[in-house]
Amino acid sequence: MMTSLDDIPGNMLRKPSGETGDELQRASSNYKPLHSFKLDKDKPYRQQFADMYFLRLTKIKPAVEQLASAAWDDTLVGNEPVQKVERVLDIRQGQLCWVSGTVYMDMPLKPNILEDVSKDRWLSAPISNKKYYSDDGSDAVTLEDESGRIRLVGDILNSVLLVTGCIIAVIGTENVNGELEVIDLKFPDLAPQPERWALSDPPADTKVSSSSKKRKVKDEDTEMADDDDDDNRPKARSGRKIALVSGLGFSGTDASHAIELNLLLEFLLGETLDPSAQRELSQISRLIIAGNSISLEDRRPGADEDSATTEKKAHKKYGYDSSAYNPLPSQLLDEFLAALLPSLPVTLLPGAQDPANASFPQQPVHPAMFPHSRPYTAPPTTNTNTAAEPGWFDAVTNPWEGEVDGWRVLGTAGQNVDDICKYVDSNDRLGMMEAMCRWRCCAPTAPDTLWSYPFQEDDPFVMQTCPHLFFAGCQPGFGTKVITGPEGQTVRLVAVPSFADTQEIVLVDTETLEVTKVKIAAV
Repeated sequence: MMTSLDDIPGNMLRKPSGETGDELQRASSNYKPLHSFKLDKDKPYRQQFADMYFLRLTKIKPAVEQLASAAWDDTLVGNEPVQKVERVLDIRQGQLCWVSGTVYMDMPLKPNILEDVSKDRWLSAPISNKKYYSDDGSDAVTLEDESGRIRLVGDILNSVLLVTGCIIAVIGTENVNGELEVIDLKFPDLAPQPERWALSDPPADTKVSSSSKKRKVKDEDTEMADDDDDDNRPKARSGRKIALVSGLGFSGTDASHAIELNLLLEFLLGETLDPSAQRELSQISRLIIAGNSISLEDRRPGADEDSATTEKKAHKKYGYDSSAYNPLPSQLLDEFLAALLPSLPVTLLPGAQDPANASFPQQPVHPAMFPHSRPYTAPPTTNTNTAAEPGWFDAVTNPWEGEVDGWRVLGTAGQNVDDICKYVDSNDRLGMMEAMCRWRCCAPTAPDTLWSYPFQEDDPFVMQTCPHLFFAGCQPGFGTKVITGPEGQTVRLVAVPSFADTQEIVLVDTETLEVTKVKIAAV
């Protein structure tokens, strides 16, 4: 007589309890990248950098002059009419006027490449985290255009954020010292904002009329309201999310947050979680990695710099030290991505520590660095006039611009914010991001103190359109806010913290742009 295991008293084997749940499907992502910062392969580096400032001034000057003209024309100050001056050199002493130009910060602590060349320092100095700002009064704010430069003074300059490369208009008079005493100034403010789904068609279940595309952010809780009545408004696809993470910091020697990286992988895949949490996490439709996926600390495991000096010299060839290269961090990153890609599409931005060019805009990390993840990339195309369809794994530039679920998104790995932070006596990262939006430039300090390609025909860092979502990765802490423009523009700002330092990621709702911070910690 045959006996079943279930009939044996004390048997630990049991049939699965409960009913089998429905199979979960990963939410789809409507994704259209823009190649705004892609460089051609034959880009030369022989040209001068000054042309970038002239290009930026030419593109932004009409917008700031329009605001200044509306505010200051036909204005009397002490029975004296305000006059517009076309060039900085046309300013006359005692004349009340307004003029537009490019800000240049003359700061003694700022690195000077001309000084390095004159002293025969041909090697680049190590990157320093110190501030350029000094509180001894030695810093000077100047305004320049193609004709010349004039120093700006006035109490109002202490209440606004100014860095090299931003375009402003100022009103004031020249004093006996040849300085312009500023009484007011204007920024270009937010650029025109495209409607949602401006570049692609919404899915059939989210088809909306043109009158209901425009939305307005009510408050910091990111509630969104349509212009149409509730009865005519289609039901929103609530719950779909975009995951933002930066500073993964894969290392070959430091395993301080290796457990958290594994937990992050299981979190994104929905493993080891209850069914309700898995159902919620299945709504994450895309992962965006915003720089510094590789750690630069201890590139060669177990290396002793002093004892291995002779051995390292033997490995050097054409100035390259092969013994200092550690392939393990990139292999770990590749394995991490390969585990995610069958289920979740990934957009990868390079950062300051990643294997990409150092100057802005950083070009995509080459697919050869990811042998396991490379099959998910877009196939190469020979037609240079037609942009290839993005792959499930999309290695993009830094900065990067695209449309995700209808929203215009602009993001960086954070070098632009970090460089601006050195100019001011403040750590308000969200305030700096807001200032960049109102300056209409996502990297104003390039090419002065932020390494950049010397563009000659166009400055891609100028924001010709206002994004709906603007994020910066590798920040010391999480932060978010909503800013509004004079024409009803609304921008969600997100400071994405470094995962290696905080073990935090950010989830953005694709319908409301509501932001949630998630802590990945081993208890």
